[in-house]
Amino acid sequence: MNANKLIIEKSKFDINLKFYFILKYLLKASFSDRDIKKIIEIYSLYKGIVFKEELLNSMDSLYGNSKSGLKKKDFLTDILDLFESDFDSELFIFGVKLIAIKPLLLQEAKTRDLLDTSKLPTLSPLSLAYDKITLFSPYSTRVSGALLSLIFFDKLENEDTAFISSDTTEFLSYLSKEAIVLKNMGIEANQIFMLMFSESINQSIISDSGSNYEDRILSVLNSIGIDKSKISKTHDKNDSSTEFDFFFELNNKTYGIGAKRTLRERYKQFIKTAQMTKIDVMIEITLGIDLTEEKVNSIRKHNIFLFISDEVYNSNKYLQKIDGVYSSKDLTLQTLEKLSYLK
Repeated sequence: MNANKLIIEKSKFDINLKFYFILKYLLKASFSDRDIKKIIEIYSLYKGIVFKEELLNSMDSLYGNSKSGLKKKDFLTDILDLFESDFDSELFIFGVKLIAIKPLLLQEAKTRDLLDTSKLPTLSPLSLAYDKITLFSPYSTRVSGALLSLIFFDKLENEDTAFISSDTTEFLSYLSKEAIVLKNMGIEANQIFMLMFSESINQSIISDSGSNYEDRILSVLNSIGIDKSKISKTHDKNDSSTEFDFFFELNNKTYGIGAKRTLRERYKQFIKTAQMTKIDVMIEITLGIDLTEEKVNSIRKHNIFLFISDEVYNSNKYLQKIDGVYSSKDLTLQTLEKLSYLK
């Protein structure tokens, strides 16, 4: 590879670095809608280098000396200290307007994830469909945000402002013109905005990528009649290297359940424990997406019962023919009681 092709011109790097700094500090300042409106009003009256002086002189009256007010003044002062020309004030105002529009884009990005999450009540908690939604959830908003940002700036640069409510069309029309001018000056608004926008998204969502699989199983056990307060997480008394995610007693029989979305090689530890444990019923609950017939037979050979997602169970005939292998839909109190007599 010719390294020369990857060189970024210093002037372009500097101007985009400054723009990113402005966006980051505007975000840190936590300006309210009123604050943003006041800044834009001052800019409309005092442009160029005079704008910087006027904004500095107005800060005390605008923000006062409260903790949040001092925070705003500190970050704003740091931004204004960067001003070297009239162009910097234009770059700053463009950043202020993007900060104003950010909540709208952030909400749009969250909507897709909300749409998928709204389907969960109609799905079995142990199904592949349910798992897929919870697995992708923390990433859905990020991907939506990245694509929305791309579309947003593409439309701005093409002066297409008809994609949003009529109340904001005029605002976006001005923003579009500014975006085109800055683009010609070397500002890569989409890429720089996306850096800041993705950080906002990361702060606004909780990443639990599939980590709630155990919570879902607990909810199912609770719903079929196993008292939540009587379920514990414990190590096997005869093999401390194995931890049961769920341990409880039912009709004077002890049950130990291992719960993992995918088994990988972990099932071998469960098999080892099965050979020495005094627990009455051992169960593996998993989605089943990495199961093979060899794995299943090995698990069942050691009298460990297996519950897998309904989709995987129904799409594999061999699973339906092996005794002791069940669909997650068959995880009922009656089935659990029956297992203690099948050992």
